[in-house]
Formats: sequence, C-alpha cells, structure tokens
Amino acid sequence: MRAIETVDEVTSEFHIRSGSGQDFKPEDYLEAFSRYVRENADQIEAIRIVLDRPQGWSTEALAELKNRLIQAPDGFTVESLQKAHQVCYKKSLVDIISMVKHAARKQEPLLTAEERVDRAFQQITADRQFTGAQQQWLERIRAHLIENLSIDPEDFDDLPVFARYGGWAKADRDFEGKLTDVLATVNGAVAA
Repeated sequence: MRAIETVDEVTSEFHIRSGSGQDFKPEDYLEAFSRYVRENADQIEAIRIVLDRPQGWSTEALAELKNRLIQAPDGFTVESLQKAHQVCYKKSLVDIISMVKHAARKQEPLLTAEERVDRAFQQITADRQFTGAQQQWLERIRAHLIENLSIDPEDFDDLPVFARYGGWAKADRDFEGKLTDVLATVNGAVAA
C-alpha cells in the first residue's frame, strides 16, 4: 500500500483598494497609475511640472499633484503608491516626484525624499561657497524638504523651525537678499 502525500500551500497576496473601491494587485495598481500619469501629463499642470518644468515646482504644485491623484478615478494616494512600490520594487518610502517620473518613464530612478533632497543639495552646493550662517539655513531647509518636498517664502515666518531663528528677514539677510533665488533653485533641483 502506498501513502498519498498532500502538500498544503498557503499563499497570501497583497492587494490595494483604490479610492473607487476596486481591489488591485500592486503591479496592476502601478500600471493604472502609470496610465493615468501618461494620459494626463498635458492636462494636469503639476504632472507637467514634474516631468518637464521642474523650475516651476512649489508647495502649490505639490498640493495640486496630490489632490489630482486622489481625485483620479482610482484615487491614488501617496501611501498606497508607496506600498505598491515597496512590494513591486522592494523600495520603501518612494517620494511622489519619483513615482510620477517613473510612471511616465520607467528608466527614472525611484528615490526616497531624503535621497532626492540629498541629490538636489549636492547639485546646488557643488561649486559654491556658503557662509556659516547660510550653511545653517541650508541644513534647516534640507530637513524641511525631506519632510515636505517643497519650500515657500511663507514657511520662514509660519514654521517654528525657521521662525525661531529670525524667519524670512534674517534668512534673506544672511543670503544677501537672494533667498528667493535660492529657494527657486532648491525647489527646481528637488523636482529635477
């Protein structure tokens, strides 16, 4: 008499529920996201900025991008997209700029916010000398960008991390009246 062997296999598959209530496998969710980005690149200014005009990156562009993604038929959230990227690419905490760029052009790298900001700061500080005061401001700006991916002049007076050190007036004085240009350069480098 021969024994019959039965092998029980338990599998678990991660699914993402979209804003419309549809269940997606992570790879299907990212494909739907990629299709949405490609189809709306000309209609949604924030996507156009990320893909073609990084010098236009701002807090408003970031807010528009997040809002338009949430309002999409499949309701793409940063959190769901990050989970899908984690499962599909084994990359945690991919930033929204990388997600959009990668959705449109697969060769674009997937970066975390910290990697993106560090890359931007290497680019803008490579051939420049900064005073001690300017370096302190740049470190505060860098920390803010890792959390927020953009910075605006209002942040200097509205947020304690800047306001406690003198806000916009002090920072602009330390940058010899050129803080507006510095912020535009920083925002553009972050989105590039």
